[in-house]
Amino acid sequence: MAGQLSGQPIIILDQDKTRTQGRDALGFNISAAKAVADAVRTTLGPKGMDKMLVNQIGDVVITNDGATILREMDIKHPAAKMMVEVARTQEDKAGDGTTSAVVLSGELLSKAHALVEQGVHPTTITRGYSLAAEKALEILDELAIDASDDVLENIARTALTGKSADLALDSLVQLCVQVAKSIKEGGKVNIKENINIIHQRGGSIKDTKFIHGLVIDKARAHKNMPKRVENARIAILDTGIEVEKTQVKSTLKISSPELLSEARLEESKLVEERVEALARSGANAVFTEKGIDDIGMHYLKKKGIFAVRRCSEGEIKKLVKATGARIVSKVDGVEEEDLGKAALVEERGVGNYKMVYIEGCENPKAVSILIYSGAEHVADEIERALDDALRVVGVVIEDGKIVAGGGSPEIELAIRLRKYANTYGGREQLAIMAYADALEEIPKGIAENAGLDAIDIIVDLRNKHNKGAKTAGLNVFTGKAENMLELGVVEPLRVKTQEIKSATDAAVMILRINDILMAKETGMMDVKPEHTADFYDGIQAPDVGED
Repeated sequence: MAGQLSGQPIIILDQDKTRTQGRDALGFNISAAKAVADAVRTTLGPKGMDKMLVNQIGDVVITNDGATILREMDIKHPAAKMMVEVARTQEDKAGDGTTSAVVLSGELLSKAHALVEQGVHPTTITRGYSLAAEKALEILDELAIDASDDVLENIARTALTGKSADLALDSLVQLCVQVAKSIKEGGKVNIKENINIIHQRGGSIKDTKFIHGLVIDKARAHKNMPKRVENARIAILDTGIEVEKTQVKSTLKISSPELLSEARLEESKLVEERVEALARSGANAVFTEKGIDDIGMHYLKKKGIFAVRRCSEGEIKKLVKATGARIVSKVDGVEEEDLGKAALVEERGVGNYKMVYIEGCENPKAVSILIYSGAEHVADEIERALDDALRVVGVVIEDGKIVAGGGSPEIELAIRLRKYANTYGGREQLAIMAYADALEEIPKGIAENAGLDAIDIIVDLRNKHNKGAKTAGLNVFTGKAENMLELGVVEPLRVKTQEIKSATDAAVMILRINDILMAKETGMMDVKPEHTADFYDGIQAPDVGED
């Protein structure tokens, strides 16, 4: 880039950098974002298709989950990466609706591009979109219905329909509701931290079951320990059961074999005393975040204590919530009141593939789901489907608000936004109308993926809504506009409100960009010496020698 002063060019940018301005910059950004939206559009709705994603090392993912598809795609364009953020935010905040949010964002940008070509300034469009989004959120609050426990199964069914879970839909729906209710704590349902989903080899999806406790993908510390402990009293440690190393550097000089034996015996006695104290507390099962050495295992075996070592931090947290135990930092500091309870602790499995089951916990706030499947790809997709269903059930338990599904809210929003646009003067009116048109792309996409005539469907839905049928949506199995509440097709209010917020924010952000300054992509070998960690801003890092 160069400026001109008295005939002399002035170089401002490095020659390796490129600059795109004005409508060209806007067009590039919109095209990139729209390409991402189009990539997931065909997965929309209960009859959406799956994508097969193969990475650089040949790992395969088969899914129709929008967030997973975008996460696995190797996206380079910065505007396209914003669409990935839309999906990620939607998943984090609402648990479902990722594809709808991305598709809506893409359509908002597409409609905006048409307005820009007609001469409407992007700033005017962003104002109109912000007004439309604010009004849409008000309308959604009006459309919201108070949810009862009876509606939770319909919420789970809507989330699971159209995915690999269809083969065992009824049983998985009931499982999702039971699991979400069981981990409710203080009005919140934390799916991510309080549910452990484990894949089990063999069987079919119908065998998938809910464990009132935990399943940990580990084996007991030693094969001679008890394999099964009934009426378990569980100690949870964040320290090891082993000979402790000194905290300071020291040297012990031993001049004879007898002294060596005496030193080892003394170490052994220290471990024995700690295990004795542990046994006196009543503990018959131990889970530790650290290690258990041979001496520790020897005394644990003698006392008949079931032990599992090197549990992860996440597993330890779930164990505490499932069993009611307290984490103790000293092996000989465990008291009876620190112990958790479970009806059974048992190691199960065949050959080297073993897991530990902690079952029969009293009112556990962390639980497990065992997914049975003959194919790992199927199990992975079932896990993603269950995660979505569990999250939306949890959202309804927390918020207590639902709306009709099947594209019903989008049609109602579009109709009412057009009426709202007619009351608003200025060019923002055009943007509000465009926002309404973009919302109708959601039911249109659902219809197209079901092999139906999208135009006829939209006309039919508009007619029903204009006559007062606010909950009319598309039944993809009959191809008709029907009452979604009567069919049990419902979604959490939060899914729709977050969809509006995420899509609008991304579209507004991209529309406000009119200048792209892009540096040449380089590898680390091409980075200039002054930009490396060892030599920065002219300051050379000291040479500390080799380790």
